[in-house]
Amino acid sequence: MELVESVLNGLLIIQPKVFNDPRGYFFESYSSQRLQSIGIETDFVQDNESYSEYGTIRGIHFQLAPFAQAKLVRVVIGKILDIVVDVRKNSPTYGKHFAIELDSDSKRMLFIPQGFAHGFSVLSAKALVNYKCDTFYNSQAERGINYNDPSLGIDWRVDPDKVKVSSKDKVLPFFDQIESNFIFGKHH
Repeated sequence: MELVESVLNGLLIIQPKVFNDPRGYFFESYSSQRLQSIGIETDFVQDNESYSEYGTIRGIHFQLAPFAQAKLVRVVIGKILDIVVDVRKNSPTYGKHFAIELDSDSKRMLFIPQGFAHGFSVLSAKALVNYKCDTFYNSQAERGINYNDPSLGIDWRVDPDKVKVSSKDKVLPFFDQIESNFIFGKHH
């Protein structure tokens, strides 16, 4: 398992070791022991899976502390552009975003710690995305950022005529109006 740090402090790109042979491939998509060996000490309690078609944008979501969620995101089928926004006040990268392609070919995964908002766009015809969470979903703590916020400058890399966004996500506030109770360097 290879680990790469991103430009957002705490956000980690994980490249698992994939074993290929004429039958196909095998890899460990999750091993708490391996993750602990690279410094990720998270106890995941919930698995989520979403199926989407090209042009779908999901997000940008997060939950307020103490219900915040760390996530381990991977793509089972297809390709997505995964987007993470730092919502930790006083962070040197507060309000900045990070974008990375995740796909079923590379098997690359993204570890997103608490204090970040998450979303993705589907770049392939279809995509099956799986992500582990370390805290259960809590509708009262759910918050989000409008995907189309010009201050974030996110290029979702989908044809604007093909964008599919839920009615709930279309009305999320812009970044400068979000409620966030995360403070950089303070654990919740």
